[in-house]
Amino acid sequence: MEYKEVKDTILNIEGGFKVIKEVSIELYKSMDAVESKKLAYELYSSNAYQERSLAVFLLGYLSIDNLSCLLFLKDEVSKDDNWRVQEILAMAFDYFCSKTGYEKAIPYIEEWLQSPVANVRRAVSEGLRIWTSRPHFKEHPQKAVNYLSPLKDDESEYVRKSAGNALRDISKKHPQLIIDEISLWDLNNKRILQVYKLVTKNGLLMKKQ
Repeated sequence: MEYKEVKDTILNIEGGFKVIKEVSIELYKSMDAVESKKLAYELYSSNAYQERSLAVFLLGYLSIDNLSCLLFLKDEVSKDDNWRVQEILAMAFDYFCSKTGYEKAIPYIEEWLQSPVANVRRAVSEGLRIWTSRPHFKEHPQKAVNYLSPLKDDESEYVRKSAGNALRDISKKHPQLIIDEISLWDLNNKRILQVYKLVTKNGLLMKKQ
């Protein structure tokens, strides 16, 4: 497959990622790593978010064997001002973790969570949802809680919302873990209170307490 064959289709997409993802897979399969990387960087220079989105999918696939692509995702794609591109950044990071193995990817998870860039931190909290459905974290749900909980006081509301929703996900199968965690939170802190409300939104935890 050549990109010019599907360019018009990509540029006409206004919502959703399914078609872009499908095209990215076909392109990646049809090219070698050098060609894929060249195309990804060319597409990422586009003014069209659809082409940048396609580029991010490709960079995610390439990151498994080329850490320079992972670094580009962290340092450059995280600056993109289009929310759709940021959603795909989260998917790309999760793809990297899944192919690396979540336990082996922990150093990268920790590095990204400690980034000063909100979109990098959010790529982790959002990308790995549902955290406790992922290998390693499924067997060690407390680890997932430990990684997400510090984000309750994150300076970015974007990150806090992602973390709150991710913790609520976990509460459905591990309510006591979340009850124990949020019982320690300072609800006088407005940021933390906001996340607390997200975590307890479905009422499940209140019934368990």
